[in-house]
Amino acid sequence: MSFSFDITCESKPGNGDFARTGVINTPHGSIQTPAFIPVGTKATVKSVLPESMKDLGSQALLANAYHLYLQPGSDILDEAGGLSTFMNWPGPTFTDSGGFQVLSLGVGFKKVLAMDSTTFRSDDVIAHKKERLAHVDDEGVTFKSHLDGSMHRFTPEVSMQVQHQIGADIMFAFDECTTLHNTRVYQERAVSRTSAWAIRCLDEHQKLTQSRATHPYQALFGVIQGAQYEDLRRGAASDLGSMTTSGISFDGFGIGGALDKEALGTIITWVNQELPREKPKHLLGIGAPEDLFVGVENGIDTFDCVLASRIARTSAVYTMTGRFNISNSRFRRDFTPIDEECDCYTCANYTRAYMHHLFKGKEILAATLATIHNERFIVRLVDQMRSALQGGDFGELKKEFLGRYAAKPVSSGDKIPLS
Repeated sequence: MSFSFDITCESKPGNGDFARTGVINTPHGSIQTPAFIPVGTKATVKSVLPESMKDLGSQALLANAYHLYLQPGSDILDEAGGLSTFMNWPGPTFTDSGGFQVLSLGVGFKKVLAMDSTTFRSDDVIAHKKERLAHVDDEGVTFKSHLDGSMHRFTPEVSMQVQHQIGADIMFAFDECTTLHNTRVYQERAVSRTSAWAIRCLDEHQKLTQSRATHPYQALFGVIQGAQYEDLRRGAASDLGSMTTSGISFDGFGIGGALDKEALGTIITWVNQELPREKPKHLLGIGAPEDLFVGVENGIDTFDCVLASRIARTSAVYTMTGRFNISNSRFRRDFTPIDEECDCYTCANYTRAYMHHLFKGKEILAATLATIHNERFIVRLVDQMRSALQGGDFGELKKEFLGRYAAKPVSSGDKIPLS
């Protein structure tokens, strides 16, 4: 078994109650934490070569079990030698369980969810003019493929079988992800269902690990749900944190579900106070710069999010002084880099004017160069946080960065990508 997590440094008072640095060791290499894990949903970070992701500092990539199950098929990845070999990525990989897709297919919100817990309450949440493609019961989920309309069934056992065939170093247990709009009663039911599924995931994981003993060990993380409710989050964390079956327990934990942005740090603290200190914690689907600081200072070890690559394809880019759309007319004759302080390939070789031209001309290269910049910006920012924790000056880094970064104010209408 070649998976382990070593804590190398814990923060001093004032830098967060749980902040730490560490090393996650996997069969495909180590991950220095805290770390940002870019998302390559279908075994590719859209528009960017895997080699380029390595060059910009990515330590690991995350792919999606649901999408790879549908296309090309998890059996094909297994035959190819696993996800890393299939996509020519030399480092560690993660797969999420498909739980988020159960939610997004079910409610029709696709990639985004409102991050406001003060609006309506309903257990039949559905986006306007959308068809419900997934139906949840206690045994699993029945869903219609968004590709061809064919019907499929995911259970905890199927999710484990698919993820083992995909071959990622770190997998997540199958969970029911809820929206912040669901009622308290439904949130309780979903937490209970996720707990029952977690036991089934552990049992199936152990069975598959033994039957596939010639394959590298794949770590399994449990997923903590509970929305914005303290007792549900703490209860779920205590339950999964101590869960043992078939002689094994979870190797680490993911904090999942729709998260009220204003309560992010509080929710992470609730969970961390219940989970085993010595195991790694992953924050699912969070990637805005200001939220990464909250996660790191409250003990999150790894993050994943599609935000950096998704907004890049719409011409939105990060800089040390805020985010803007480079397709705006004011950049037409701006011959400076996107960000003077960025060391990425794009900023070293191209100007804002050229990027503006590419986006206005709808050139494919626009998405490639913007994605390289955004991913490097986020990866490097979390790397800087790790160095600051080691040097004892995380608080100063946070104050300096957020003092310059003109983040868009969050309103009740904002929607934040979760996966």
